[in-house]
Amino acid sequence: MPSALGQKKGKVIYVARNPKDVLVSYFHFHKLANMLETPKDFNDFFEKFMRGDVFGCSWFHHIKTWYSHKDDMNMLFITYEEMIQDLQSAVKKISLFLGKELTDEQLANVVKHSTFNNMRKIPQASYEQVPGDLLNHHQGRFMRKGTIGDWKNHFTVAQNERFDEVFYREMKDFPLSFIWDIRDIE
Repeated sequence: MPSALGQKKGKVIYVARNPKDVLVSYFHFHKLANMLETPKDFNDFFEKFMRGDVFGCSWFHHIKTWYSHKDDMNMLFITYEEMIQDLQSAVKKISLFLGKELTDEQLANVVKHSTFNNMRKIPQASYEQVPGDLLNHHQGRFMRKGTIGDWKNHFTVAQNERFDEVFYREMKDFPLSFIWDIRDIE
């Protein structure tokens, strides 16, 4: 981490996402990224994710570690679900955090260009320019669906129950509440 962050000279925007959807997204990313181990199947990847045996660390460790530094640096916590549910309010929150006041026209323009569908069209945002030896573009797209609740198309009932049990155990004392509340926004 750059030392300037600890001196509160920089700003960090931490985007959290329902970890069930993170798991599904990361599963698909692993199939795309040549530098990562290709999962045998979803069940195998589910087990690795639950153990934290994936590139980086477990979702639980990641969010708790970053949150533990919230007072050491200028940090905004926001959720992917908030951005999907009300992108305009999320953009306002982010712009205020960055100290940028936007006119109504600027705000509308940022919101328009920040939708998932518009971001997906930008080669830099969708990683289309990343060389094929790093990302196998034939296996799918970096920006795949961008939806909330795709985990329901992948998890079994048993996996969902197990995940909820681990989530509640790991996050019961975590001071932030999440708008998905382990359910999806309907």
